[in-house]
Amino acid sequence: MDNKTGQWAIMIGFSVLTLTGCSGVKDKLGLSRHTPDEFMVMKRAPLEVPQNMTALPTPQPGAQRPQETPATTLAKEAVIGKEKVTRADSQSSSERVLLQKTGANATQGNIRSLVNKEAEEEKEDKRPVVKRLLNMGSDLPQATVVDPAAEAERIQTNKKTGKPVTEGETPTVDE
Repeated sequence: MDNKTGQWAIMIGFSVLTLTGCSGVKDKLGLSRHTPDEFMVMKRAPLEVPQNMTALPTPQPGAQRPQETPATTLAKEAVIGKEKVTRADSQSSSERVLLQKTGANATQGNIRSLVNKEAEEEKEDKRPVVKRLLNMGSDLPQATVVDPAAEAERIQTNKKTGKPVTEGETPTVDE
């Protein structure tokens, strides 16, 4: 093998290695793996052999299979359960005690308006988040905004008169 052939082999090898590092080339050459999204995988109902093989319905493209439950219904059943609990007497005693201790009112129908009202009240609350979450009083000082121009003037005046810069009231902006 002569020198020129060796150089070409090295250049081709380097080009192949460089190009396979690019995701677009990997996709085109079929070198990249595409795994399914585990949250999008759905369980299918098993196939059934009809009783009467002569009277098969004609297939409808895109139509739901008759033995399959829609995905939205399956999701609702997973969250809510197959049966909605509508009567308080169908709850176990431990469920009733838990609801009483948490202060939950399962019969309350205007929950959306109640949540909106509580959200509006919370906007007015100026306490720090930790205090609001722990339902504690407002013994921490409220945050203040310093007036930058007045503060710079105060510091300059203190420097001219020989006073320390920490002396005097810090000017604030009323919101």
